[in-house]
Amino acid sequence: MRILPIIIISLSVLLSTGCSKGGAINGRSFKTALQSVKMMKGRLPQEQRIAFELSFWAIRTAYRKNSEFLDIVDGKTSDELIEVGKEVFEKRKADGFEEYQQYASWDEMISKYAQERAAQTTKKKYSRRDAENSVLYKL
Repeated sequence: MRILPIIIISLSVLLSTGCSKGGAINGRSFKTALQSVKMMKGRLPQEQRIAFELSFWAIRTAYRKNSEFLDIVDGKTSDELIEVGKEVFEKRKADGFEEYQQYASWDEMISKYAQERAAQTTKKKYSRRDAENSVLYKL
């Protein structure tokens, strides 16, 4: 008797997870789009994360209306979003968008942001005091 509810719950979870677009952005609302982007970003290799983030926000700054923006990003995979981001970069650079004028190309902008991110994530020196402040208890 106990096993039947467990099986039903398991099947419903599997079906809902299996039928969802896990590798694509959910554009139903801005909130769900942000959640999808956060989940997708965590799955990407480090080299693609910066291009993915910059693409998402470049599209967002170009299309301020939520309806336009969500129509563009809905259902896009990470590679498709990066391609759209490149197109937006090229279009806005040609239109004279001030922030993009300092970069010769998309790849140059990505490498600059990658260098900045690498400089921010420097490793901290290990201190003996850190070991003393551990929350792990010795039994």
